[in-house]
Amino acid sequence: MVRSRSALTRAEIVQTVTDLLGPDAVDTDEARLRAGSVDRFRKYTAVHGIYDGPVPAAIVYPGSTEQVAQLLEMAQRERIAVVPRTGGTSTEGGLETVVEDSLVVDGSRMDAIVDVDTTDMQATVQCGVRLEVLEDVLRARGLTTGHSPQSKPLAQYGGLVATRSIGQLSTLYGGIEDMVVGLEAVLPGGRVVRVRNVPRRAAGPDVRHVLIGNEGALAYVTEVTVKVFRHHPDVRWFGFRVPDFAAGVGLLREVVTTGYRPSVARLYSPEDARQHFPDHPLGQNLVVLSAEGPPPLVEATADAIVAMAAGVEHTPVPESEIRDWFEGLNWGADKIEAEKQAMRSTAHLGYTTEVSVDWSRTAELYEATMSRIQTTFDRAGDLTLLGAHSSHSYQTGTNLYFVYDYDIRCEPREEIDLYHRPLNAIIVEEALRVGGSMVHHHGVGKYRTPWIHAEHGSGYALLAGLKRAFDPDNVMNPGSVFPVDAHGEAVLD
Repeated sequence: MVRSRSALTRAEIVQTVTDLLGPDAVDTDEARLRAGSVDRFRKYTAVHGIYDGPVPAAIVYPGSTEQVAQLLEMAQRERIAVVPRTGGTSTEGGLETVVEDSLVVDGSRMDAIVDVDTTDMQATVQCGVRLEVLEDVLRARGLTTGHSPQSKPLAQYGGLVATRSIGQLSTLYGGIEDMVVGLEAVLPGGRVVRVRNVPRRAAGPDVRHVLIGNEGALAYVTEVTVKVFRHHPDVRWFGFRVPDFAAGVGLLREVVTTGYRPSVARLYSPEDARQHFPDHPLGQNLVVLSAEGPPPLVEATADAIVAMAAGVEHTPVPESEIRDWFEGLNWGADKIEAEKQAMRSTAHLGYTTEVSVDWSRTAELYEATMSRIQTTFDRAGDLTLLGAHSSHSYQTGTNLYFVYDYDIRCEPREEIDLYHRPLNAIIVEEALRVGGSMVHHHGVGKYRTPWIHAEHGSGYALLAGLKRAFDPDNVMNPGSVFPVDAHGEAVLD
């Protein structure tokens, strides 16, 4: 916990933001403040009502870019820490408050769809627009964003962009960084900046990427323009059971590097496959692929998938089983609440850590990580599931999404330090050891900052330079991306 660096008392902070935005935009309810001090998703301490970190002074709901600018000007002037938030589906501690009397700035009321341009094929939305809402509007016009993370019913565009989100159809449509055409953001101190919507430019470094993935540590994203695509509802699905994980990796690589772009390209280890398909045979890995787009392209992609799979020992899975499973993958508020109730009643938790790696080291990373957890994790006997899957592939490599479920045999307050942190550390360290990235799409948050220097190496100087230039007082989301010292200052060397 870091003490506030502001000279204002909590009451004075609340009064100041109330004067700026009005009382209806300021929430000081104690229960909601406590809940707003942490990531709300898969937080075992939170479901037990345990909040050991500093509780924010208020949750504030700006209604416009101008109000966000007023808030950030005041916050910098008074040295009040700000935690940006929209959909609230963060999993890596990015929404945790680590400084006393912080302000959680929630953009969910900025929820206007500004424009849908069917000629230039782009849509502009405010930061609080839910992805599913925009998708429904587009589908009615025969269009799609192509962005489909499992958090689709809840995730909002400010957070999607700020955390460098990716969706389940990324092999075809790309990640959020491939979809963003232009955007608007507010810098610390209240300056509003806009990156204009253009197809491409070569006017210096691409400044979109200063803002995409900044996790609220450099700026507050207020408006986003994304590409839209024609929606083709007919999708072909393929499932192949393969006896060897490395062979499954090889099949994914063959499909992608040959030039085909399946909308879904996945490989599940035997353990991970069985949590999705209870009748999945023991010892069998599962490759899932789909073909989507105009009918001639679907037919060509489908034929290629079948031909390439013929080169690998496999057993096909009925298309209907794969389609039905995929349609049930997304989770919304009801599913999250059911999971929380299950955590309370069973003392059981499932978590994930996702990393990325080159093709040549994928199987090695999988085997080494599984082995290290099984042989060195002190509480390996409490694991009820340990597996992994690849869900996003590229010309040069793929990601691995390690999944681990465990029975919690400790006090709720101890769970994250005895289970999640050491498991997360093993996976991150193994990914870095083989030259991969410590995080593929969930963001650094506050849980992975200990490895930020190892992740970037000499390139960290560039990242640190952005923090020095835009947020030298470390007002924006202290502790996320950039580690903090005992005084709340960002560690930039």
